[in-house]
Amino acid sequence: MPLSPTGPIVLPAARARRGVGAFNVIQLEHAEALITGAERAGSPVILQISQNCVRYHGSLEPIGAATLALARHASVPVAVHLDHAEEVSLVREAVALGFSSVMFDASALDYAANVAATAEVVSFCHSHGVFVEAELGEVGGKDGVHAPGARTDPAEARAFVEATGVDALAVAVGSSHAMLTRDASLDFELISRLRAAVAVPLVLHGSSGVPEEDLAKAIEHGMTKVNIATHLNKAFTSAVRSSLAANPSTVDTRKYLGVAREAVASEAEKLLGVLGAAP
Repeated sequence: MPLSPTGPIVLPAARARRGVGAFNVIQLEHAEALITGAERAGSPVILQISQNCVRYHGSLEPIGAATLALARHASVPVAVHLDHAEEVSLVREAVALGFSSVMFDASALDYAANVAATAEVVSFCHSHGVFVEAELGEVGGKDGVHAPGARTDPAEARAFVEATGVDALAVAVGSSHAMLTRDASLDFELISRLRAAVAVPLVLHGSSGVPEEDLAKAIEHGMTKVNIATHLNKAFTSAVRSSLAANPSTVDTRKYLGVAREAVASEAEKLLGVLGAAP
């Protein structure tokens, strides 16, 4: 099945109250593992490359082109998405490479500036058939809309979507980025209110910190796209540690990276089952 646009994965899932897994790529092994997990689950998946990942590699094109190539050879729908882009130039580069969606993050700006910057990105992306996700942000919040304690106001969310024309909205309902423990407490009543207020699919960032049963519950209440990175990185790193501890003389990187790749594939398959992403 060819590389898929993001919209045809996310929009039907939102209508059917199913979840869609959006998992971050850092290295080629991540992309391979995530596609393998999706194929085993028989589920579509979104592969995300963040601005931080681009900084790690030094540029977008090598890791982006490799991820797109893998997606084209998958047997399930795979979309490739630019995550948490703060630079418009990076958005334009991703669109030129063939990414089918971007998450533009102007959350460090005040509301009016966020609306203006996001609307400009939406106009550009829509002219190229590219799906746009955004978030509201919190003035002064280090983690934007996902600063600890931050919550999205449904009325403001509705106004933001109408003013910008975004296709999906990341909302703050109790999760937080980069959590190493799975004990975040989601506000399910707020998710329901946001679902009723906003006409576009809702996105849960910081989902690594959410227990699996609460991820399923969040989808029941109206969440659609579920972003997971740290939890999968923990699986990857734990597998590397275990492999090297058991075989301390190993020097062939394929020996332990292959084990880590399989660990991520297995975890991705399980998560996609939890999210109910299978069509």
